[in-house]
Amino acid sequence: MKKETAIFAGGCFWCMVKPFDSQPGIISVISGYTGGHVANPTYEQVCTGTTGHTEAVKITYDADIFSYKQLVEIYWQVADPTDATGQFQDRGDSYRPVIYYANEDQKQIAELEKKALAESGQFDEPIVTQILPAKEFYVAEDYHQDFYKKNPERFEMEEKGGRGSFIEKHVK
Repeated sequence: MKKETAIFAGGCFWCMVKPFDSQPGIISVISGYTGGHVANPTYEQVCTGTTGHTEAVKITYDADIFSYKQLVEIYWQVADPTDATGQFQDRGDSYRPVIYYANEDQKQIAELEKKALAESGQFDEPIVTQILPAKEFYVAEDYHQDFYKKNPERFEMEEKGGRGSFIEKHVK
């Protein structure tokens, strides 16, 4: 097994788990916070928009079964790459779209995939998703983990805030 990790921010982490969780070779998808300057932030702190953190998911996967490139391709289908100020109904700095890379290979793949997406004509607006080096990842409180499984009704309500229709339109 070739165990690797990927970190993506694309709005509310509640809605970022399920699209990755169901893929082959995925070991775990953890909700958390990263990219900011406050150690061990709480959900309440991140929501203030003053910590610099994004809500993100950390995906541990078997790279022999599922590639980083495939993860990035899924990311483009579930996070709006043209919205720098949030995602769907979730607004603010903590919801901005970011691909956090762990090494130069991930950086190169993310940049190539971003360029390909921009050139594809799939979106009328510029692709504004940031590609940044991974920082420390802080695991979110337990009630945020596997939210779609624990709170299916609330999850469905969140998906109806725009992400669900975006996914329908962009899933290949």
